Amino acid sequence: MNQITLSRRSLFKQTGALVVSFSLLPGLLSAQSVNQRGVALDELDSFLAIDKNGNVTVFSGKVDLGTGLRTALTQMIADELDLPMTRVSVIEGDTALTPDQGPSYGSLGIQNGGVQIRLAAATARRALLQQAALVLKQPEDGLSIKDGVIHGKAGAMISYGQIVGGKSFALKVDTNAVIKPPADRHLVGTSVKRLDIPAKVTGRFTYMQDFRLPGMLHGRVVRPPAIGASLQSVDDSSVAGIPGLVKVVRIGNFLGVVATSEWGAIQASKALKASWSEWQGLPEQAKLWEYVRNSKVIKEESTSQTGDAAAALGSAASKLAATYQFAIHTHGSIGPSCAVAEFKDGVLTSWSASQATHNLRKQLAKMTELDVANVRCVYIDGSGCYGRNGHEDAAADAALLARDVGKPVRVQWMREDEHGWDPKGPPTLIDMEGGLDASGKPVAWRGTFIIPSGGAGFVPLVAAGLSGLPVDSGDSPGGIQQDSAIPYAIPNVHTILHRLDHTPFRPSWIRSPGRMQNTFANESFLDEMAFAAGQDPLDFRRSLLSDPRGLEILDRLEHLANWQKRTAPAAQEGKVLRGSGMAYVKYELVRTYVGAVAEVEVDRASGQITVTKFFVTHDCGQIINPDGIRNQIEGNIIQTVSRTLMEELTFDRSHVTSLDWESYPILRFPAVPDVVMDLIDRPGEKPWGAGEPTAAIVPAAIGNAVFHATGVRLRSVPFTPAKLKAAWV
Repeated sequence: MNQITLSRRSLFKQTGALVVSFSLLPGLLSAQSVNQRGVALDELDSFLAIDKNGNVTVFSGKVDLGTGLRTALTQMIADELDLPMTRVSVIEGDTALTPDQGPSYGSLGIQNGGVQIRLAAATARRALLQQAALVLKQPEDGLSIKDGVIHGKAGAMISYGQIVGGKSFALKVDTNAVIKPPADRHLVGTSVKRLDIPAKVTGRFTYMQDFRLPGMLHGRVVRPPAIGASLQSVDDSSVAGIPGLVKVVRIGNFLGVVATSEWGAIQASKALKASWSEWQGLPEQAKLWEYVRNSKVIKEESTSQTGDAAAALGSAASKLAATYQFAIHTHGSIGPSCAVAEFKDGVLTSWSASQATHNLRKQLAKMTELDVANVRCVYIDGSGCYGRNGHEDAAADAALLARDVGKPVRVQWMREDEHGWDPKGPPTLIDMEGGLDASGKPVAWRGTFIIPSGGAGFVPLVAAGLSGLPVDSGDSPGGIQQDSAIPYAIPNVHTILHRLDHTPFRPSWIRSPGRMQNTFANESFLDEMAFAAGQDPLDFRRSLLSDPRGLEILDRLEHLANWQKRTAPAAQEGKVLRGSGMAYVKYELVRTYVGAVAEVEVDRASGQITVTKFFVTHDCGQIINPDGIRNQIEGNIIQTVSRTLMEELTFDRSHVTSLDWESYPILRFPAVPDVVMDLIDRPGEKPWGAGEPTAAIVPAAIGNAVFHATGVRLRSVPFTPAKLKAAWV
């Protein structure tokens, strides 16, 4: 791939474009505000361009992380503008070209980003019809559109390209624009082939790891042997004989090498002799949960409060209590992070697979002490990208090395970089209490969630911290307070967060951050309450719900999974025990509904748990691409089965020790469960996110299934054979 030189001005000048824009912050931004290239165009407002040939370019601040977003956006826009998908192209995550729609996280790519762009398309369609009516001198309501050509009576017609006429003009989007009704859609709601798959399966797709610039050099960062170690000395002569070595770069505790080839950079990084200070600031892993519980609480937040949970617990006929643990996880991206940076004419350009290029732009500007207008970040698909993993940090590494040597530099992380230095999903400790009345009805619920402070903000860049350059401070674990509150009608409920002032590792969001951990505790504990009450877990949930869509999820799940009612664990003999368990969530209590049943097998001798089958009922409102939703659900389940059964960061007092796939194992193909799903499409409703919600219910469904099979209640993720055997007394 060659260097991208396109600007908004040159794009419109070359194509002649109709630009449709609207403000994400009404009243604060005008259509004439200036982007970082000095173009008289508000980059936060521009979403569509139609060239003189009638082809449409979509500018999306949200990016496709392998989730199928690009295909779904193309479907939505092509449908709204009556075009074939082949005449719609999407530019994503280029801060010089695309609006800042927020990072691509939280399953908001379609729900927020796609809906915004579709409103722009609906407004463009109306504007085109109005202009055509004037040109053709026919009433607007008598016009029709096919393949980008507007047809009137008596054979009159005019194309989108003819209407634009080589000119460009701004038009505010009508946020009340009427989108096409379901009956008039031809693409939305149908399974179309993913646009990216053919090139990926034939090896022609350009991942970030494949990107090259003319004259590009290669860099590697030499990591400290301990996370908080200080660099004391460097012996440059130790790498003097390595072919192609350009420079050893030292900035504070940031140490790197640059070479003319990647292999040269690898050799130099391994051979370079450096002296570091000692540091042992991490807790003992064996005492992690004691460490978490004893950490300083800097803030308490109530996420729900109904009635008087404390009083109701005190007077309950029977009481339950349980503590749930969710281990520290690494992202474990199979393709290690990569980035390229170039300083030219006072401008830093960064190419990376960042899911938040507009945020990264601000962070790189801060670190390099540049005006943000002189930083451009360009998204390129990463081979392995979800959550805030190492891509932004690789971008920072490349920026510092490129600035120092004055040439473009590519930094490709190694496996030990990815596992050792990407930000982590923080440990979560949750205490649950519940009360039942004499008839087994739940009367009290109290949840205490011990979690780090912070939210989905800027994750501090490793390179900035090591180099002593300006760095964002604070923890950014994601919206981990979400789904601590419950969707069930229990008369006395109190859920509270204990926010800690620190966590062992730099935290960031990993798929379904907080929602997964919190739903694990809530749905496991609700299962415990159901069995304590002598009630079937599915019926127990049904009795506590009044939401019609939630009830439909449970009804359809019961049928899909052929759910067999139970009030106690299954009594079984034999070497392999089998069980099934369920879980339910209304994601963040405001959107996507998911119900699931996991079927498991447990080897009595070894304690090994295998998830054999997963049934899912799923309601995300309007479905854009059913096949894309299935991809997302399957990916959620496979990845989260892995996280639930196997994944756990290991470390000593100085650094991460799980630096490869042997020490940090993940699920292999033979262990992938069969997935059966029932998608509920609601064409007249808004589309909600489907990238994360299913992940939230996987750990609880598995844990509940293990209990049904064995009578053992697992409350600590991952569910390893050792934990099961220890509890199986």
